[in-house]
Amino acid sequence: MEPLKPLHHSAIGTALEKARHYRLLNDPENAESICLDILEHEADHEEALITLILSLTDQFDGGSKIVKQARDYLQRIQSEYQQEYLAGLILERAARAVMKRNTRQSAYTAYEWLRQAMENYEKAEALSDDDNDDAILRWNACARTIDKRKLVPRPDDNYVQPYGDGFPQIAEGHE
Repeated sequence: MEPLKPLHHSAIGTALEKARHYRLLNDPENAESICLDILEHEADHEEALITLILSLTDQFDGGSKIVKQARDYLQRIQSEYQQEYLAGLILERAARAVMKRNTRQSAYTAYEWLRQAMENYEKAEALSDDDNDDAILRWNACARTIDKRKLVPRPDDNYVQPYGDGFPQIAEGHE
């Protein structure tokens, strides 16, 4: 691979706007690339980390590789509110991706991950300002999905031990 060219410091703000724009255009891979360029220049750039995590969640397909990448970047977020909110979003989007498999096992997994996401959203809500109801909106979306899809907990005889930190961990070929 050719060596990557570094961004100019003065271009970081414009680059971040482009990354957000690519997400809106449903081009998360380009958004991801731009965020990585920003992070090469400024490793703890909070907005670039957030946009990167969002662009990774846009690419979820039910597998664990990109989920793990998003989780790894989440650890670098400084804001406790953003950590809880984005943790919920990772779980919610992973649940929505796994629901596309349309199997009984994936429905159970989706339910579990949506419920875990709702717990993260409740923690984020407690940390948010009064004028920020984003966590409430996401919590309600999860609750409506559970209701609309008639998702239920996994029966005890079909229990799978969840991964220790509550995040999706899907083995190859297994839901």
